[in-house]
Amino acid sequence: MKKLIALFAVSAVASTSAMAAVAISGTASVSYDDNGSAASKTSYDADLSIVGTSGGTTVTVGMDVDQSDATSGGSPAITGATMATTIGPVTVTADMFNEASIGTSSGGNLREGTAAEDTGVTISIDAPIGDATLGIDNDGAVTVSGTWSGVTLSHTSKSAGDTTTAAAAIAGMDISVTNKAGATTWSLGTTVSGVALTLASSQKVTATFGLAGNTMVVTSTPKRASAVSVAAATAADRGTRAVTAQAAFSSVAISRALTSGATLAATYSTLDDSLTLKASVAF
Repeated sequence: MKKLIALFAVSAVASTSAMAAVAISGTASVSYDDNGSAASKTSYDADLSIVGTSGGTTVTVGMDVDQSDATSGGSPAITGATMATTIGPVTVTADMFNEASIGTSSGGNLREGTAAEDTGVTISIDAPIGDATLGIDNDGAVTVSGTWSGVTLSHTSKSAGDTTTAAAAIAGMDISVTNKAGATTWSLGTTVSGVALTLASSQKVTATFGLAGNTMVVTSTPKRASAVSVAAATAADRGTRAVTAQAAFSSVAISRALTSGATLAATYSTLDDSLTLKASVAF
């Protein structure tokens, strides 16, 4: 009987060691904004990322812990769910969460699809075609990317207009250029006397440097004109949302890592003459 118990214990340990690995990480912050002449406001943010791995397959689930909109009844909300697996040289990624996500760019807010359009499957092939990687998604968009002679290139062919990006480090300067459906944007980044400078085609300038153990970021944002939204009937022809006009403004942010593991940041913006204090932690 004792031998059977010992054998069962060994089998249980072996089974446990073969189980999938699960990693949990997240961020949390609390901010106080005096909002200039308007009423002050305190806001919170807490997010979790759960990643499960079994062999060559990975499942990632994102959660917004402080979600409080009416649709969720104030309960934590799922913000993403993906599964990626490899079959030889082929990688299959499935986006299983319906969300009309909104991104940002120098040209305004990008519409990435309706809730029904947001899910899908992307297939990429790391085939032995030089240093190139080929990919195709459920919309039929084909992407070719790779790095040649220190220059990283990516080209996506789709019905709404091709997108080509190029990035390289030349003479200590990071250069990135993107052409989307005929419109070109670019950014330059370099370090001068310990100060990291970034200049974008939108005329936005950012300077980051150390100051007595702190990190200070100074940003100059140009005036933004209003723009109408561009309609998009299908996922393959995704358009852009309307852009609200905004006056030029500058901001100064100073942050410092505390011995407690948290980071304390103070940001002043001339847009509304406001000062924001934010304590955050990542784990």
